[in-house]
Amino acid sequence: MTQRINYVQQSPELFKKFIQFIGETKESAIEEKTRDLVAIRSAQLNNCGFCLDMHVKQAKIHGERELRLHHIAAWRESTLFVPRERAALAWTEALSKPSEQGVPDDIYERVRGQLSEQEISDLTFIIMANGSWNRLNIAFKTVPGSSDAIFGLDKAGLS
Repeated sequence: MTQRINYVQQSPELFKKFIQFIGETKESAIEEKTRDLVAIRSAQLNNCGFCLDMHVKQAKIHGERELRLHHIAAWRESTLFVPRERAALAWTEALSKPSEQGVPDDIYERVRGQLSEQEISDLTFIIMANGSWNRLNIAFKTVPGSSDAIFGLDKAGLS
């Protein structure tokens, strides 16, 4: 396998600004538990092993139940998610894998029934941030688990 570039070293100023943006999303109207679910689903949809590994460990550290982590890929059939979380997951899918027609009205209305306008807007920025992380780590084939010590993910107790 060809060694890929280190995007942090090659674009330090852009990365610094990106990290600032990511930090701002943590201060959004969307609670941490939902942000974790959205990050995991985004990584699944975008086939980003590094991000999937990272976000599962973060969710575990944040107290997420293990069974719910296993059910995220099948959230529609699962009874473990409340309507607000289901709406956030539907919005994540609609924005991560948009159809040619964009977001269908029924999905938008379902989301709007569970989240305020600010929450929908904040969630959209969170999904954008997750998709950006996914693309960075897919492009440069970042190895899952390679930054566990840096991000404190070794505390998750998963290996």
